[in-house]
Amino acid sequence: MNTFLVILIIAAAFMTVFMLVRGVVAFLKTTEAELKSDQVGPSASSLKQNKAMFARIGFQAVAVLLVALLMLLNGKQ
Repeated sequence: MNTFLVILIIAAAFMTVFMLVRGVVAFLKTTEAELKSDQVGPSASSLKQNKAMFARIGFQAVAVLLVALLMLLNGKQ
C-alpha cells in the first residue's frame, strides 16, 4: 500500500510541476497587444493561465492529501 501511495504522490508532484510550466509558458506568450486591448473580459491567454494555475493547485492538494494519508497509515504501525 505504501508503494502505491508513493507512486501516486510522485505522479501528483510531476503533474504539479507540469501544470506550473504550462501556466508560465502561457504567461510568457501573452503579448503586449493583449495586455493593452480594450476587450471586455479576460483574454484567451488569461483564461489559459488561470486554468493551468487552478489545475496546479488541485494537483498540489491531491499530493498533500496523499502525503497525509501515507503518514496516517504509517503512524498506526
